[in-house]
Formats: sequence, C-alpha cells, structure tokens
Amino acid sequence: MTGFDLGALLAERGGERYDLHRRHLNHQLPRMLHTLGFDKVYERAEGAYFWDADGRDYLDMLAGFGVMGLGRHHPVVRQALHDVLDAQLADLTRFDCPPLPGLLAEKLLSHTPHLDRVFFGNSGTEAVETALKFARYATGKPRVLYCAHAFHGLTTGSLSVNGEDGFRDGFAPLLPDTAIGLGDLTALERELRRGDVAALIVEPIQGKGVLPTPPGFLAAAQELLHRHKALLIADEVQTGLGRTGDFFAHQHEPGVEPDLVCVAKALSGGYVPVGATLGKDWIFQKVYSSMDRVLVHSASFGANAQAMAAGLAVLAVMEDEQLVARARRTGDLLRTRLAALTDRYEMLHEVRGRGLMIGIEFGRPKSLGLRGRWTMLQAARKGLFAQMVVVPLLQRHRILTQVSGDHLEVIKLLPPLIIGEREVDRFVDAFTAVMDEAHAGSGLLWDFGRTLVKQAVAHR
Repeated sequence: MTGFDLGALLAERGGERYDLHRRHLNHQLPRMLHTLGFDKVYERAEGAYFWDADGRDYLDMLAGFGVMGLGRHHPVVRQALHDVLDAQLADLTRFDCPPLPGLLAEKLLSHTPHLDRVFFGNSGTEAVETALKFARYATGKPRVLYCAHAFHGLTTGSLSVNGEDGFRDGFAPLLPDTAIGLGDLTALERELRRGDVAALIVEPIQGKGVLPTPPGFLAAAQELLHRHKALLIADEVQTGLGRTGDFFAHQHEPGVEPDLVCVAKALSGGYVPVGATLGKDWIFQKVYSSMDRVLVHSASFGANAQAMAAGLAVLAVMEDEQLVARARRTGDLLRTRLAALTDRYEMLHEVRGRGLMIGIEFGRPKSLGLRGRWTMLQAARKGLFAQMVVVPLLQRHRILTQVSGDHLEVIKLLPPLIIGEREVDRFVDAFTAVMDEAHAGSGLLWDFGRTLVKQAVAHR
C-alpha cells in the first residue's frame, strides 16, 4: 500500500504555493501576481465561480483562457472520467484501434461535414503544428502565411506564425513564414503569386484584441488560396466549440469550408489536455500515403482514453444543455448592455466580438482633465488603463478578467458558456462602478494608475 496521500500533502504544504513557484517554476509569475494584487488563494471552484477560504465567491470571466467552456467540474465530465478510470481500459497500447478516438472524431466531424478525418494531440499548439506540417506536405510548398497580431501557440512551428514580436524575440531562426494584415486580400494575393505558399492560417476572431476578420474575408481568402493550390487553416482553438455562438466561428460566414481546422481548449472539459486537427481526406491520404508512413506524425499521449472520454462528455453536455445557442443569447445580451455604455464614458471606445468572446476597448478621452491622465499612462506604457480596470474588478468586485494582450487597451471577456443573466448583471454593475470612478478623475483607481506608471518606468 503506497504512502501517498494527496489530501494530506495539500493540507501540509498547500500554503507554500507561491513560494514553490518562486523557487522551482517561472519565478516571474508570482512576482507579477503580487504586483497586481492577483496573488489570491482560491480554495475551490464550481461552474463559473471560485471561492476563497473565507467563503467569498469570485466570478470567472476568463475561463482559464477558454479552457473551461463548461465551467469548472461539470458533473457529466467528472463522471465520464471516473467511468473511464474504473473501466481499466487497455489504453495506449499503440497496436490496436480503441473505440473512443473514433467515436470522438465522428462526433467532431458531424459539426463540420466538409471535413473527413481527425488527428488527436494534446494541446492547441500541437493542433497548429499538425496543421502546418500537413499543409506543407500535402501541397509540397514551404511557406505559411499568417495575420499580424495572430496568436497560434508558442512551440517553434506555431511561434513562426505568431504575430507578436514579444513572443518571437530571441527565438530565431523560425520557419519561413510571412505576416499579412488581417483582412488584407491584396497582400494575400501578392504572396500567393510567388508560388511557394502552402497555406494561410487565421483565427476567425483574433484572441489578441478580440478582432474579427472583416466580413467576406474568409470566403475571398479561401477562393484565392484554392486558385493558387494553397490551403485555408482555421485556428478554432479559442473560438471553437460554441464560444462565438456557432459551433465553429468560421461558420458565421457562408461558404467558408477550411481545409484544416485546429481545436483544443474547451474540448478538454478542463480536465485532460486534448488537441485535434480536423482535415480533408485527401490531405490525410497524402501524409499517410503508405504503411511505411503510418507513424510519420503521431503523439505519445494523443487519443488517450481519458482525453477522449472528456471530449465525448463535453460534446454531449453542449448538445444537451444547448450551449451554442446559450452562448449566442447571453453574449448578445452582455455585448448590448456594455455597448450602451459607450455614450456614457469617454474612455470606452468600442465593444466588439461574437457570442461569449467580447473585447472592450478603451481610448483617448476628449475632456482636458481626463486626457492629461490618459496621456500620462500612455507615455509610461500602453495598456495601463485596461490594467487599471482589470485590477479593481478583481479586488473590489471579485470578478476575474484579463487584458487582451501586451500594449493593448482592451479587456477580453471569455466566460464559461454556462453563464446567464445573473452573471451579466453582476459584471455590468461592477464594470459601471469602476468606469464611474475612472471618469471621476480622482480616487484610489488613479492612485493605482500612478503606481503602475512608476513600475513601468522603472522596468524600462
């Protein structure tokens, strides 16, 4: 009998969590959390909420960067994992064809009938890496195009199609890929005429800044790509599985049928990492062209039973609880109520997005007093005002959100798809209170702003 006792270990050493990270993991993470006052200790979580040791609830409007699409600890997913563990399946033998991967692939493909096959990996960046490899091999061309400000992952291949220099700096040389402007068909056609482009990879809504592709862009890009014998890759790692009010975000635009689609995050149910690359049959036929090439692309933990069971349970919950329609309905309500505030607040410039993927963008105010404070923040570091809003939302109103990217004055809302009117009311009320204080031009909010300025200047 083993002496391992998880409960006892957590009870004995759980209080060391921040010190353990500081000593053994990314030492900048606890430093950053402490600086912002985000170094909370959450004791438990369920649905769209966390609770601390004092029993106070926190509304989660971040969903683990989109992983927790069903909220935390959904009972159906939990039960599925208990069941698959109790079944003691002969998993990952590598020399059999277990049923769960086939069943999950069948279910995923039912939501995108123009695609035929699935490769299962372990994460979103692996799903992207798979798509990049498959596109290059299937077309025989080396170069992949991506959009400025894109985010597709941080492994070397996906980093090569990452549109943010801050992530790329210091990791060269990367793959021979080229950025174009989001929605820039002229640039796309110019690059395609060079004859070496395998594919364009694009997020239907960019996570950094919550920027949707312009209407008609995906369909027009698809036509151009196919004319030049190149492929369209839709990165649906964050936008897929109901997030934007359709099962996949590219389905908002009629006639768009990507050749490869990348999926991950919410498919895990928040428990077991899983990534999936959906593609057309002819692409898979080229990659796996003979028995000699049967393992030319594989993943040691890909298609493991726990991940497949979690994915099947997630898709069942989405269907049973009609979460795609719910995300559309709740997202429309939240976005409408926030957009109505743009006339009330000078520094609130735009509310955009689809479903429950919403961006709140701030901008330069017109009044002289507020303009001076805004300029002070911008001179120190762009993005500080958005951070000024995020911090009191957590500290005073117990709502977790995020700034949408470095040097961006955008807050991204990415809540679990299960939220409803109660959570909308709570967020809008809290956001209104924070914006009221910001536009009053004084008080603790601007005191915190000056602190952020000092830290930004010291960092430079």
